[in-house]
Amino acid sequence: MKILVTGHKGFIGNHILKSLNEHETLSFEWGDKFPNLKGVDWVIHIGAISSTTEKNVEKIMAQNYDFSCELLDKCIASNINFQYSSSASIYGLNEQFTEDSPVDPRTPYAWSKYIFERYAATKYELAKEKDISIQGFRYFNVYGDGEEHKGNQASPYTQFLRQANETGVIKVFEDSQNYLRDFVHVNKVVEVHKKFLNIKSTGIYNIGTGTARSFMEVAAIIATQTGATIQEIPMPQELLHSYQKYTCADLTNLTKTINEHLST
Repeated sequence: MKILVTGHKGFIGNHILKSLNEHETLSFEWGDKFPNLKGVDWVIHIGAISSTTEKNVEKIMAQNYDFSCELLDKCIASNINFQYSSSASIYGLNEQFTEDSPVDPRTPYAWSKYIFERYAATKYELAKEKDISIQGFRYFNVYGDGEEHKGNQASPYTQFLRQANETGVIKVFEDSQNYLRDFVHVNKVVEVHKKFLNIKSTGIYNIGTGTARSFMEVAAIIATQTGATIQEIPMPQELLHSYQKYTCADLTNLTKTINEHLST
């Protein structure tokens, strides 16, 4: 199987690319010449501006939406299967997390992911006619090795561990025991992407654990492991309107799709 991975220098894209050693792989990063799709069976499109605090809307739209639309169109024209990364940030401050739940994107990043999902959905019938798949994955809070370069955009696991090792103090926002997230290891994300390479399906799928843990619980685990102390700090005002208080992936659709494939 020949697979093109975009965003291979990023955290998740790098893990996916390394996991595909039994396949022929190509890679692409923003700024490279548009990828040659000749002979490609699948495109796994991970490349994007992933910062939830990025304010340059034109930049986000160019990379996260315009390029994604162009790439999808070229894949459909060439009968190439397509996977892409989306985000649980699309759910915003809602507390229902099925793929057909209401959405509430609150940042330019979340909006760029949502409107590309909408664009991809307009291509479902055409994909069906061509017998190819379009699979979107809404990542919940992904963590794991290799995200240190993301700085303050890294997962709480990585940020807390870095703080513990560097200063002996883990800083968490006030009231963080009431902020719960579905933290999913990057290996789980990779596993799902690889399974779906062999599943004929089109749609949107959550990737998470189905369990929510508080920021304080995560900080306490790392504090116990490292001997660090925990310090509560005020939440920045600019985050108050968009900071998700609770996320927990409903995995019904994902599990059902995988089980149906296993039973055939």
